[in-house]
Amino acid sequence: MAGWDDVARVALALPETEASVMREGWRQWLVKGKNFAWERPLRPSDMRVLGDDAPQGETLGVRVADLDVKEHVLAESSAAVFTIPHFDGNAAVLVLLDDVELDELEELITESWITRAPKRVLAAYLASQSE
Repeated sequence: MAGWDDVARVALALPETEASVMREGWRQWLVKGKNFAWERPLRPSDMRVLGDDAPQGETLGVRVADLDVKEHVLAESSAAVFTIPHFDGNAAVLVLLDDVELDELEELITESWITRAPKRVLAAYLASQSE
């Protein structure tokens, strides 16, 4: 089980990441001004569409590289990773924090950061990981 402190710790450990608050009052994490992870509560319209299958709890949105990667992530990840009709056509998934293991959360956030980081920042990060 993970929480917002875990999200912040993982996200802010990545180079040139900053935290901010969206206009809705939701937290988000950005690399060079591009968000890669954000608080995304399910809205009443999401709940109506999902019905009895609607997950309960704190929900994080994370970017993925593209729609093919999204399908792969949904197929290969735990049940804590899901999508909603509102995200159809968007390269992003949702993560139910109450159900995600910390190692999976770290992988999802890091991969999301990789999709948004500028090439220079990403190259330096990848070089530091191979040392």
